[in-house]
Amino acid sequence: MNPDENRAPDADAPPVSLVERQASTVDDEVATGNQRVFVGARHRVVAVACVLYSLFHLFVMNVYPLETWAFRLSHVGGGLVLGFLIFGATTVRPHGAPARGAASLALLAAAFAGIAYGTVAIGAIWINGRVMGEALPPRWAMSSFGIPLFLGSCAAMLHSWLFPRQRRDRFAFADVLLAVASAAAVAYIVFFARQLQLRAGMPMALPGDMWAAITGVLLIVELTRRLAGLALVVIAGVFVGYAFLGPWLPGILQHRGYDAKRFFTYIFTDNGILGAPIAISSTYIILFVIFAAFLQASRVGEYFVNMAFAAAGSQRGGPAKVAVFASGLMGMINGTSAGNVVATGSLTIPLMKRVGYKPQTAASVEAAASSGGQIMPPIMGAGAFIMAEITGIPYLEIVYAAIIPAIVYFVSVYFMVDLAAQKYGMKGLPRSELPQLNRLLRQIYLFTPIIVLLYALFSGYSVIRAGTLAMATAAAVSWLTPHRMGPKQLFLALELGARMSLQLVAVCATAGIIVGVIALTGIGSRFSAVLLGLADQSQLLALFFAMCVSIVLGMGMPTTAAYAVAASVIAPGIIALGVEPLTAHFFIFYFAVMSAITPPVALAAYAGAALSGSDPMKTSVESFRIGLAAFIVPYMFFYTDAMLLQGHWTEILHVGVTAVLGVYLLCCAVQGWMRGPVPAWLRIVLVGGALCMIAGGWLTDAIGLAALGLAWLVQSRSVAAANLAKGRAD
Repeated sequence: MNPDENRAPDADAPPVSLVERQASTVDDEVATGNQRVFVGARHRVVAVACVLYSLFHLFVMNVYPLETWAFRLSHVGGGLVLGFLIFGATTVRPHGAPARGAASLALLAAAFAGIAYGTVAIGAIWINGRVMGEALPPRWAMSSFGIPLFLGSCAAMLHSWLFPRQRRDRFAFADVLLAVASAAAVAYIVFFARQLQLRAGMPMALPGDMWAAITGVLLIVELTRRLAGLALVVIAGVFVGYAFLGPWLPGILQHRGYDAKRFFTYIFTDNGILGAPIAISSTYIILFVIFAAFLQASRVGEYFVNMAFAAAGSQRGGPAKVAVFASGLMGMINGTSAGNVVATGSLTIPLMKRVGYKPQTAASVEAAASSGGQIMPPIMGAGAFIMAEITGIPYLEIVYAAIIPAIVYFVSVYFMVDLAAQKYGMKGLPRSELPQLNRLLRQIYLFTPIIVLLYALFSGYSVIRAGTLAMATAAAVSWLTPHRMGPKQLFLALELGARMSLQLVAVCATAGIIVGVIALTGIGSRFSAVLLGLADQSQLLALFFAMCVSIVLGMGMPTTAAYAVAASVIAPGIIALGVEPLTAHFFIFYFAVMSAITPPVALAAYAGAALSGSDPMKTSVESFRIGLAAFIVPYMFFYTDAMLLQGHWTEILHVGVTAVLGVYLLCCAVQGWMRGPVPAWLRIVLVGGALCMIAGGWLTDAIGLAALGLAWLVQSRSVAAANLAKGRAD
């Protein structure tokens, strides 16, 4: 027994509430089913590699810039190496032995022979050029490394599928070989980066260029499968197949087709894998992922949750309202809807169930709130940075434009949970189980990193410099708390930042493959032409098609990849119809985000269902209902630019107020409750009033207000009649 367990509690220490004890796990990393958790020397090796990966990015971004291709390739290559070492091909278990049959050993030997030969040959190219200073690389290495490296990688992948090493705390030899193959393939492309900028995708590309690129694409797709599932892999496979099958396809899908050498060397350029998604991933995304890791290490995420519980936990349906605020804040920073559901939902979902929410509803509220974090400025789950890179619109302009739509969305989710709490007579948590607000207010300085970030951004600092300052502030502020970030905690934060970024590295690289195919084949412009024809010059109809395509592309894909792909396919056509670029891209981005709660493939809702024990499909349908306003808001800022803070302040105020009233009507209709039960005919009236307020005109607003007045009058009479029937008078 630990001798400290018999020690009397400190009489001067403030009491720790039940919520605070449970919230202490919010900032903990959750290992996925195929993630290896090493101990001892293996853990130290991987931890040091992760820290070096994070430090490399911070050093290059702030101190010593590298040539663009070299930096992005190092970002991709390092992510591949770490990804294969940490994540297995299948689910891993605490204990398990690898298969040792003849077939396993033969396949492993073939993988080792091919990858070892290819790595040695590429090493010879580097030594010959960088150490010995020879102008021409060894002929034998250039002509012979490619096929063995590719076949060895295929054999290692096949071995990892058929004969997985299932022990969680051990390396799988096949995965180590894949990590080596990743380093070798990327090293070749880094060595010839300057030449490839001229010959990639051209007839003069070399066979070695093609084999290195093919191997790199293969490894990127496999790591994406391990980290993000099959959805994005299947979509990428369809696009790659399209590049080769073009001559045999009908109509607008037809193109002349490309041979393997031209296609794969083109894909591994800044038109494809090294394009906009990886440009953002290697700078803004990894910077803010490391910032999020610093916040976790300093327990600021725990403070966010405790503050939300102290402020709203005792209200009716309190845990659900806490989920709206806390999940929005956390989701803004960590950049993944499903990941945020797992982090904050492990606390909020059980507490929502405790006060009376059905498991399905609890999971749905958490999923809707976590997805909303992706549209909350200033970070927007890295969405603002990707949009700025793709459109060329200044980052601060995007952040300003996101303010009112984000407020309207979160207000609508709040209305949903509050109306549900009224409808079912739910109470909040007892004050005795909640954190003390007065004590938490004395720790308000823990918001300093966010304040520094905002101040630096709006003072004209670059995004990278602002993020770095906020990171340093998080470390400094931690010294005012029991969770001081000394060398050990800084090491852990940098390690965690690298681990958290791996999925986004793989996803952005795979999205780059899709974007590259769109650029090479020209399918994006042809799709835009079809969009124009189908819409018959109707912007509204074109936007409806764009909504459908964005949601379908986003199903099963992280937000960053979904938006990048959708923007490449759809945005040019919408802009050609006369829609402003900012409006068009915001429209696409919102629906790419909301694909996380849209049936039938709703990743955030599925994650919440796993925590609550509810039916995944029913949960996704209810999360769609709760987040319904997000499917209306994009049409609002299409009809009036004032929703994006463009226009006179009176117009902005008018649109903001009517938008809030409109989503309130919508929420009352969906929940079937205002001041009491709402009959079916009145719900139809409320939906009509809500839709009228989308346009933002005075006439339509008057119709919406009339619907609100009618509903309020009917409800007042119904409530009064109910009270009289109970023998009460108001």
